[in-house]
Amino acid sequence: MGYDDRGSGVPLVLLHGHPFDRTMWAPQLAAFGGAGAPPGVRVIAPDLRGYGASTVVPGVTPLETFARDTAALLDDLGLAGERVVLGGLSMGGQIAMEFARLFPGRLRGLLLADTFAQAETAAGKDARNAAADRLLREGLAGYTAEVLDRMIAPYTVTGRPEIAAHVRRMMLGAPPEGAAAALRGRAERPDYTATLSRLPVPALVVVGRDDTYTPVADAEFLHRTLPDATLAVIEDAAHLPNLEQSARFDDALRAFLARLLPRP
Repeated sequence: MGYDDRGSGVPLVLLHGHPFDRTMWAPQLAAFGGAGAPPGVRVIAPDLRGYGASTVVPGVTPLETFARDTAALLDDLGLAGERVVLGGLSMGGQIAMEFARLFPGRLRGLLLADTFAQAETAAGKDARNAAADRLLREGLAGYTAEVLDRMIAPYTVTGRPEIAAHVRRMMLGAPPEGAAAALRGRAERPDYTATLSRLPVPALVVVGRDDTYTPVADAEFLHRTLPDATLAVIEDAAHLPNLEQSARFDDALRAFLARLLPRP
């Protein structure tokens, strides 16, 4: 697995969405693990299996496999006995939920951004498998052109061309075999509502106000379901608020971490 590991202190593990890579978290790596960042946080951002610099495994990659990969990376980094703050966006959020199902005792807190908990519908399964077939057949170029202005808001595409270029670069760089395997795995995901209703740690739910993939209503459902959760709706952002409005996203995350970090 390719990964970034910066800073020292309580581990903050960030899982990217589909079809991106760990550079999706560049603003947060700088804000929480870069030079001049406040002490006390160790930011770990991996490339998930099939993406970025990590090994591409074709076929089907269930969310459980991604979650166990994450646990194995933490073990390899000497964090087997330490509780982490685990965050994920979109697919990464669903992997974080699966990690919470498998390893609740390894969590200090949970960040769920622009994601949802319910199992896939029959129509959704068909759509994800068809999308996987298309990626294997055509690659990522057509898909990227079609959905860029849903991944980030249309006003971000036109007004923040550097962000649009970053998102486009990640999507075009995703290996089709890895992205397709992840889509097939997500099609078979369980419903995480019960898992979240029993979550033993605090949670932060974040969503872009203009997200059409996982709208505010999905975030509100997560907020109601989790026993101890804070909801942050990021204005002027769609599905990637951590990139589109990184300062606002970071402010919400910073306030959440303040609850979880040991007091000096």
